[in-house]
Formats: sequence, structure tokens, C-alpha cells
Amino acid sequence: MDKPAQPTYRIADLPASDRPRERLAQLGPQALSSAELIAILLRVGVSGENAVQVGQRLLQKFNGLSGLHRAAFDELCAQHGIGEAKAAQIKAAIELGRRLPLESPAARPSINSPADAAALVRYEMSGLEKEQMRVMLLDTRNHVLDIVEVARGSLNSAHVRVGEIFTPAVRRNAAAIIVVHNHPSGDPAPSPDDAAITHAIVQAGKLLDIEVLDHIVIGQGQFVSLKERGLGFS
Repeated sequence: MDKPAQPTYRIADLPASDRPRERLAQLGPQALSSAELIAILLRVGVSGENAVQVGQRLLQKFNGLSGLHRAAFDELCAQHGIGEAKAAQIKAAIELGRRLPLESPAARPSINSPADAAALVRYEMSGLEKEQMRVMLLDTRNHVLDIVEVARGSLNSAHVRVGEIFTPAVRRNAAAIIVVHNHPSGDPAPSPDDAAITHAIVQAGKLLDIEVLDHIVIGQGQFVSLKERGLGFS
């Protein structure tokens, strides 16, 4: 009588055509699932799970790559089979991917619409648990020089200092900026404070000869351009 098949816990037990590293070498990284890419970083699994299954568990636990990116280092280390070394590898890989578009002038994205700006940060900012304000620094051709965090917490006119918003732009000699912040509630509808802050930022930009192209609010899967709605730009 045949013995029941044993569950596969090791990548080495998989057929060569199903192993992530071999698939990456043959088909390129774009052909692999996120779980398979994480498996390559992990290299080995744990008792009862191969590396791909561990990757799938992490993605489910943290709600995808954006959740892994937001997760605290200690929280990631606490997951079964993930110690400091593996957590560091995952965090480093995700951060390298985030930095890649800004690495070289030729690869820097160009902002031609509010959607272009939102696309650069929506992946990360839509799931933040607290409000955060960032400033996109642009050159004269609207290429992104950098994206800098300038405020965190309750973002109302009493807590956001306009001077701090322009400090990185002055240091990098940026020609223009786009201000972006998130609403943790998931609803990107601008508040009266959002409009008031925008008005103050636009006026300061005129004094500094740094154009404020837009202020974008990021929600869950949505965004709003205050400039398109005429809030703070009149």
C-alpha cells in the first residue's frame, strides 16, 4: 500500500521549475509572485512551512508589501521563523525598491498631473496609522529630486510650521514643490484645516519664489487634489 505523500517543507523538495531562484534566473524577477521574491530573501523556511509559504504568511499577516514596509522592525522579528537577520533583509529590500526611482537623474519620475504625484506615495501613505506630511521637491522640468517628510501627527494649522515645509526645498534649490499628506480614516476629503494650511503654503511659496504646484490628500485607494478643487490656491 502506498504511503501518503509527505507535505513539502523545503524549497529543495520542489521541482526545479517551481523553485523561486531558478524561476527568477529563467524568467526574470517580474515573473515571480511577492511570496516567491520574499522566499528568495529568506532562503529557508521553518518546520512545517517552506520559504514560499512563510512569505505568503507574512503577506497575509501584514496585508501585503505595503504592510510589511510599514510594520515595525520588532513586530516583523516576532513572526515565527523571522529573526533580526531576515527582518533586516526584508526591510532593506523594500527600502531599496522605494529609493530606486529617485536614484539617478535619468530615472527620476516626472510629475505631469496630480495622479502622477499620488502614484509615487499612495502605495506607502494610504496605510499609515498616523497623519504624515511630505514634500515632493521638483526641478524646473518637474522631475522629482526627493520626497521629504516634514510633519507627523495631527496636521492642523496649529501644528504645521510653513517654514519647515520649505526648508528642504531651499536646501536642494528646488524650483517647485508638491505637498502630500494622508488621512488615516481612508477618506481623502479635504478638511477646512487642509485648505487653510494650503493657502498659507502657497503664499509663502510666492515670497520664496518656489511654486506650490499642488497639495494632495491620500486616502484608502483614493486621492484628492486641492488645486483641482480650488482650495487654498485662489
